[in-house]
Amino acid sequence: MRPDDSAQLRSVRRDWQLPPPAFSPSSLIPSNSPAVLRYILRRMLETIPVLWAIVTLTFFMLRVVPGGPFTSEKAVTPEVLQSLEAHYGLNKPLYRQYLDYVGSLLHGDLGPSFKYSNRSVNEIIADKLPVSIELGLISLAVALGIGLTAGILAALRRNTWVDYSASTAAMVGICVPTFVMGPLLVLLFAIRLGWTNATGWYSPLDRVLPSITLGLAYAAYIARLARAGMIEVLSQDFIRTARAKGASELRIVFKHALRGGLLPVVAYLGPATAGIITGSFVIETIFQIPGLGREFVNSATNRDYTLVLGTVLVYAVFIVLLNLLVDLVQAWMNPRLTLD
Repeated sequence: MRPDDSAQLRSVRRDWQLPPPAFSPSSLIPSNSPAVLRYILRRMLETIPVLWAIVTLTFFMLRVVPGGPFTSEKAVTPEVLQSLEAHYGLNKPLYRQYLDYVGSLLHGDLGPSFKYSNRSVNEIIADKLPVSIELGLISLAVALGIGLTAGILAALRRNTWVDYSASTAAMVGICVPTFVMGPLLVLLFAIRLGWTNATGWYSPLDRVLPSITLGLAYAAYIARLARAGMIEVLSQDFIRTARAKGASELRIVFKHALRGGLLPVVAYLGPATAGIITGSFVIETIFQIPGLGREFVNSATNRDYTLVLGTVLVYAVFIVLLNLLVDLVQAWMNPRLTLD
C-alpha cells in the first residue's frame, strides 16, 4: 500500500466515525456567549415598549368601565367619597393620574390597594404570587410527565392501540375545558371516593386535584406535539443508520431522537408555561386557592385599579421572560437556529 493510500484510508475512517454525543457537560457552555448576551440585551430593550403599551392600555381601559373602586360602598356620604378619592388621587385629571402611576411604577411602586386598607399592591403580589407559581410548576410537571410519556409511546407504537388510545385521550383533554374537568374530578375523587380535599391550599392533598385539572389540558397538546416531532425524527436517515449498526431502541430514542423530536414541545413550553401560571384564574376560583389568579378575579370585580394593573404587569413580565428562555433553549438544542 502506498503512503498516500494509507493517509486516505485514515481520513475515510475518521469521516465514518460516530459523531460526538448529543449531550456533554461542555455543550452547556455557549461558544458564542457575546452574541447570546447581545441577543438577551436586545430582547430586554424590546420588552420596554411592549410593557409600556400593556400598562397604558390597561390603565385607560379600566377607567372606561362604568363605576369606580368605591361605587359599591354602602352608606357612603358624598363628603366621605370625595375624601377617599382625594386620598387615592382619583380626583385628579386622568392624564395626571396616569403620569403619577407611571412615575411610581418606575420606582418599583405598584401603588396602594383600593380595597385592602393599609396594604400595597407589592405586598399582595408578594403574598399571593408564590402560591400561583407553586400551582403552575406542579401542573407543568403533570403536563410534561403525562404528555411526553403519551406522545413518545404513541410515536414508537404508531398505528397501534397505544397510538390510538393516546391520541383519543389527547383529543378529549383538548376539548374538555378546565371549568368542566375540575368539578368532575372534585365530584369523583373528593366527594365520592374521599381521596383528596375539594378546596383549600393547606396540605399536600390540596395540590392534587388543581394540579391535575390544570395540567391535563396542556398535557394533551404536549402529547400531540411530542408524537408528531418524534415520528418525524424517527423517519430520518440517521435513525435508520443507527438501527442498522445495532443500536438498541432505548439508545436510539434517548440519545439520537429525543433531542430533535422534542423541539416542537420546547417551542410550545414558553406560552404553555405562561398560560399555566397566568391561566389559573378559573382553577384558583373553583378550588378556592389563595393565589394571584383568584386575587385578580376579585380585583377586577371590585374595580381595584392598582391591583389589576399590578397583576397584569407581573403576568406580562412572566410571558416575556418565558418566551425569551424558550428561544435560548431552542437555540441550544438546535445548532442550526441562530439568535437574530
